[in-house]
Amino acid sequence: MRAHPITALACGAAGCLLLWSPAGPALGAELYPTKPIRFIVPFGVGGPGDAIGRMVGQKLAEALGQPVLVDNRSGASTVIGTEIAAKSPADGHTLLLVSTTHAVNPSLFRKLPYDPVRDLQPVTLLADTPFMLVVHPSLPVRSVGDLVKLARSRPGQLNYGSSGNGSSIHLASELFKMAARIDMGHIPYKGSGPAFADLIGGHIQVLFSSSVSSLPHVNSGKVRGLGLTSARRVPALPDVPAIAETYPGFEASSWFGMMVPAGTPEPVVERLLRESRAALRSPDVNRTLTGQGAEPGGNSPAEFGAFYRAEIKKWGAVIASAGIRLDP
Repeated sequence: MRAHPITALACGAAGCLLLWSPAGPALGAELYPTKPIRFIVPFGVGGPGDAIGRMVGQKLAEALGQPVLVDNRSGASTVIGTEIAAKSPADGHTLLLVSTTHAVNPSLFRKLPYDPVRDLQPVTLLADTPFMLVVHPSLPVRSVGDLVKLARSRPGQLNYGSSGNGSSIHLASELFKMAARIDMGHIPYKGSGPAFADLIGGHIQVLFSSSVSSLPHVNSGKVRGLGLTSARRVPALPDVPAIAETYPGFEASSWFGMMVPAGTPEPVVERLLRESRAALRSPDVNRTLTGQGAEPGGNSPAEFGAFYRAEIKKWGAVIASAGIRLDP
C-alpha cells in the first residue's frame, strides 16, 4: 500500500523517524526501500556465488520496486567485500552475499577488519550445495568404503587436490580424512578448474568438487563419483550415495546466504526475508538451484545465525586439527 502524500511529507520533515519507529513497523516495511540497493558479492563475475546473487537480486528488485545492483568485490578470501558491507549504513540498502568462506575466515586469519558475528545481521540462507567426492577411474575403488580401505593400505600415497589452501574444498577433504582416519597428501591449485583438469589427467587421485561441475565428467567416464557431502541423497542425483551413509554425521557443503550490516531495523530484515523466500520459491530460481543439486534456503534470521555460528565452530576445529593458516 502506497503511503498517503501527507504522511510521506511528514516523514520527510521529521527525518523519516516513523520509518524506524517501534510504533510503526508496518509503515517502515512499506516505505523501504527508498533508493537503489547495493548487493555486495565478494566473488568475481561468473562464479556460483555471483550467479546466485544475480538471480536473487533480480527477484528482489522486482518485488521491492528499486534496482538491486550487484557489486562484485572479490579478493582476500572475501574479506574485502565483507569489510565494505560491515562498515556500510545499517539502513537496508546494502546487502552482502556470504558463504562458507565467511564462516571459515575467523579461524584462518589472526585478525579481521570486522567482527564476523557482531558486525553483520543474518537474513537467511539462500542455497546449500553439496560437493561430490570423485576419483580417477584408474583407482580400483567403487565406493567410499573402498577408497578408505585403499588409502589405509597406502598411507600418504594418494593425493587429493583443492582450489587452494583454506578453501571449502580443502576443508571438506580434511574433514573427510578426520572422519575416515586416513592420510592423503594435499595438492593446492589456483582454483577448482586446474584441480579437476589434473584429476582427469591422473596427476592427482581424489577431489571434492561441486556436483554441477563433476556430473558431466562422471557421466563421460573421465572420473568416478563415489559420494555426496550432503546429509542425505539429493533428488537431482538419487543414485549417488551420501558419504553420511558410511560415516553418519558427515556433512560439508558450499552454502550461500544473505546478511546486512548489524543494526538494520527489524522491519527491513523481515521484508528482505519475506521477499528472499518468495524469490527462492519462484519456479525459475527453484528449478535452477535444484537442477544443480542445491537445496534452496529460506530459514529465519535466528536459524541462519545459529547455523552460521555452528559452521564457525565446526570449521575452526578442522583448521586447528590440520594446522591450516593463511597469514603469518
